[in-house]
Amino acid sequence: MTQLINDAGFVADDWTHGFCAAGAANDCRALDLPSDAQPEEVQLQPSIEMIRIDFPSSADGRGFTIARALRLRGYTGRLRAKGHVIADQYAMARRAGFDEVEVNDEIAARQPADQWQFRANWQEHNYQSRLRG
Repeated sequence: MTQLINDAGFVADDWTHGFCAAGAANDCRALDLPSDAQPEEVQLQPSIEMIRIDFPSSADGRGFTIARALRLRGYTGRLRAKGHVIADQYAMARRAGFDEVEVNDEIAARQPADQWQFRANWQEHNYQSRLRG
């Protein structure tokens, strides 16, 4: 099982349409991208409502780069980080363009909702705002 996290904390997953691998047919509504995907090769079809990017390890930051590149290419749909993301990385995930994070129950149990919500004000929790402050 998994747990979905957004700025409100732990939330119910409302996505019920499944995921397709990159390069799937035009009727796909959500893409599942591996951490080694090349963002410039992702076909951003108008039908794509969500892209979920895999994080195989909390030490693997390629997903942040992919998310940022997709946003810079103009993708405005939902972006979800999936896998080994930890609460300390939540603000970075939001700044990279992710809307939400999906973790397994083991990660959620080790890092309860209050640890994620502590970082939910992600626009203020960065070194630039501390320097300005």
